[in-house]
Amino acid sequence: MDQPSEKNIMKMRNFVEKFAAKSGTYLHPDRTVTDVVVEGLARHIEEVGKPLCPCNFYPDKQAEAKLRRWICACDEMQAYKYCHCLLFVREDGLSMTEYLPDDHECRQIYGL
Repeated sequence: MDQPSEKNIMKMRNFVEKFAAKSGTYLHPDRTVTDVVVEGLARHIEEVGKPLCPCNFYPDKQAEAKLRRWICACDEMQAYKYCHCLLFVREDGLSMTEYLPDDHECRQIYGL
């Protein structure tokens, strides 16, 4: 897989840093996790023109981009501060699940 451009990597890095500050979340404490997710977002910008969540499989990335639900910051991040990629986490580095609905699959997996 081709490396995304430095321009798009920097664009996404800037976005995630600002979004974390604005949303009251933190970037994953393991910098390699953050780097991989940022590169995936940048790669999707180049592929489909939108920063689709790189932690999901999309049978049709173009169709998914049009739906907009998995564009970073995705619908679940906007509504519940929950990030599937673990890019945006609590200060202790754990997944933020406290705002998820009780029946959400990730609440069942990770707990509170």
